[in-house]
Amino acid sequence: MRDSEITLINHEKPRIMHIDLNSCFATIEQQANPFFRGKPIVVAAYDTPNAFILAPSIEAKRIGIKMGMKVRDAQFLYKGLIVRAPDPPKYRDVHLKFKKIFQDYSPEVIPRSIDEAIIDFRPVENLHPDLIKVAKEIKKRMRDEIGEWISCSVGIGTNMFLAKLGATIQKPDGLTFIDYKNVIDIYKQAQLLDLNGINVRYQARLNIHGIHTPYDFFKASQEMLHKNVFRSIIGARWYEKLRGYEADQREFPTKSIGHQYALHKPTKDPKELSGLLMKLCEKMGRRLRHKGYVAKGIHLALRYRDHAYWHHAQINNQDLYTTVDLYRHAQFILNLQPEKKLVGLMSVSCYQLKKTDDMQLSLFENDREKARHVSDAADTINDKFGEFTIIPGTMMEMDNVILDRIAFGGVRELEGITTSFAG
Repeated sequence: MRDSEITLINHEKPRIMHIDLNSCFATIEQQANPFFRGKPIVVAAYDTPNAFILAPSIEAKRIGIKMGMKVRDAQFLYKGLIVRAPDPPKYRDVHLKFKKIFQDYSPEVIPRSIDEAIIDFRPVENLHPDLIKVAKEIKKRMRDEIGEWISCSVGIGTNMFLAKLGATIQKPDGLTFIDYKNVIDIYKQAQLLDLNGINVRYQARLNIHGIHTPYDFFKASQEMLHKNVFRSIIGARWYEKLRGYEADQREFPTKSIGHQYALHKPTKDPKELSGLLMKLCEKMGRRLRHKGYVAKGIHLALRYRDHAYWHHAQINNQDLYTTVDLYRHAQFILNLQPEKKLVGLMSVSCYQLKKTDDMQLSLFENDREKARHVSDAADTINDKFGEFTIIPGTMMEMDNVILDRIAFGGVRELEGITTSFAG
């Protein structure tokens, strides 16, 4: 390692910890049922042959079963594969328990997904001088307080990027500490796709410019990354991240809020589609109101069973706030379909958002303002007693439509959109 390379790296003591629950959904199922432990098990969107696998267990991964594979293909690899449908309340319970453990060490806990979180120890640096010791203690507490079958991989670095990399390169149950002394060696052993944020498209772009390894990436100049490779400020941020400086912790305004659902059984029945749309609008509306926004625009997208795609957007003169407002305009767009075909996926989102503080209210309460108060009251009840405790009449007899699902690969609710998966 050249001295010139070392001097460019952040020499601060690593104070960021990334914790990743190993094979989260499947491991939780194994914890709940000892019969499943040590056996290949998958959690799939449904327990049908065409369903997609959401989470394979550690044992399933070892025999080549991967996330996104169809159940029937995985069963071809291992005939005795155990298939479980998702159990979101169970996973949320574990998430809340491990988050509570993390908060015992620092007030700065940032959930990244249902199975990942970051702990920033900078506000409590003097209380925890040895983060390797803390990481081992957290691993033990998770087994003692959540379940003996629960394991996690931990990465410690000077920024969120290196902490995430550390949690990725040793799985399962790994612990990697990255600082200026060993980061170059780690880059020399890793692959580009090991880096969080580098997908196949970015890999191809880097390859075109002679960058084939993380070490090549590290050696590239800031000007080259900024002007040639990424042609945007993203290149400069990568230059900072690779050297251990924080470049990701920036707040971006929410631009849209939405929800989508892949139907287990495609349909073109207008009543079923309208009911589904109402339920999606209720989920979207609750997030809109929770974030303190109103919307002007509605966007509806449909993917048909024949893989054709149709979408339409519309800007409205009035502010949209209540579920009924959102649904009325989304239903209008749904009726504009040029051809009624079997719908396999429906997605609805609202955009052109502004804070409710910016709304112009009349001197005297009108019907729209009363409706907003009713929506707020319904949200309060649903928050307390569970989603869909109070529902619009259109959603009656729809308990089995839009099954409870958890988004993962990112806490997408924080960004305004969640996805439910179906096979």
